[in-house]
Amino acid sequence: MLVQLLGLGPVETPEQSVSGRPPQSIAETTIYTDVPDALDRLRNAGFLLIVTTNQPGVARGKQTRAVVEAINQYLAERLPLDDIEVCYHDDADLCACRKPKPGMIRSAAERHGIDVAASYMIGDRWRDVDAGLAASCTTILIDRGHREELRGAPAVVVSSMAEAAAWIERREAAGPVL
Repeated sequence: MLVQLLGLGPVETPEQSVSGRPPQSIAETTIYTDVPDALDRLRNAGFLLIVTTNQPGVARGKQTRAVVEAINQYLAERLPLDDIEVCYHDDADLCACRKPKPGMIRSAAERHGIDVAASYMIGDRWRDVDAGLAASCTTILIDRGHREELRGAPAVVVSSMAEAAAWIERREAAGPVL
């Protein structure tokens, strides 16, 4: 099977939707309950699981890089992840990695030898969808109730990581889309 990228956005911190801010410690980090099983299913289907995450709080002085790295280590120890790509910049930095730009996806694809056009990007924000589209991935939006306007159109909108995994499994079982 062709190795494919599964870019992941929303694997942790349901509290962020309530508090409006990212977790400030591992103690504030919670993994969505459906995520471990969904990722195991996708890993067993042959996907590389790579998180791409914007962390502008570091550039804004509201978060430390050490806390972000500790949380990422916590996630890596609990989930079947192959890599975590992090952008520590803010929009004003005009970097190539901050979503909605496709830099993190392209970097991971190059490092892991991935065909991006045969890959998926799952996210819960418009930036995830647009980054996936810019990189030529099939995009899946998990609707977590963020009140923001989408710019690009995802291939499908689902309500959970489990639903996203099921959609990918059905699509892959159906064979290539011509």
